[in-house]
Amino acid sequence: MYFEILVEDLSGKKALDILIPKIIDMNAGHTFRVHSYKGSGHIPRDLQSVSDPSKRILLERLPKLIQGYDKTFSSCADNYAAVLIVVCDLDNRCFREFRQELSNCLEKSAIKSQIYFCIAIEEGEAWYLGDINAIKIAYPHAKSAILDSYINDSICGTWEKLADAIYRGGAKQLSKLGGASVGQEKTVWAENISPQMNVDINRSPSFGYFRDKLRHLSQEESR
Repeated sequence: MYFEILVEDLSGKKALDILIPKIIDMNAGHTFRVHSYKGSGHIPRDLQSVSDPSKRILLERLPKLIQGYDKTFSSCADNYAAVLIVVCDLDNRCFREFRQELSNCLEKSAIKSQIYFCIAIEEGEAWYLGDINAIKIAYPHAKSAILDSYINDSICGTWEKLADAIYRGGAKQLSKLGGASVGQEKTVWAENISPQMNVDINRSPSFGYFRDKLRHLSQEESR
């Protein structure tokens, strides 16, 4: 099976490029490609995006992306199995409302291809915090008290929590450097922590959903 995966930033791509081969058996002929965007934004209410495509805002482009991938996948040979997975952060949204919004977008697009959504709660950094041991291996001087106080997939300012544990001066100091520096540091975290992660024992429920969805799809195709 071929997995096309969309994420809202470069750090997410860096992480998934490392983690996906740990999740699915690449020797079984499965392939994947991860595309990063430059933020999440919001799904257009009328599903007609008027944003500049060059700005690459994931949710603002989502209706057109779904339609485009559906057209591409539908034109493939019958024996070519492909799936689109969109990974996005919950951030400060209501989970039920956001999930319904995504489902509505899918239904109104009248697609025939396999397209799924995986929501990181609260943010992608929650998936790193689902494996505290991996963080401690990557950052031996991480503050255990902060890491051990974290409740998986809680709404707590997730990236700030991780920054407070592993970045000199914490989230407050990192935030002073501006959004670009925060994004660069998140990419460093992805490159350092993801290789250490054990995907089978990760305690983040939202990561578990993503992992199990990929495995279910890949195993179903292998039958």
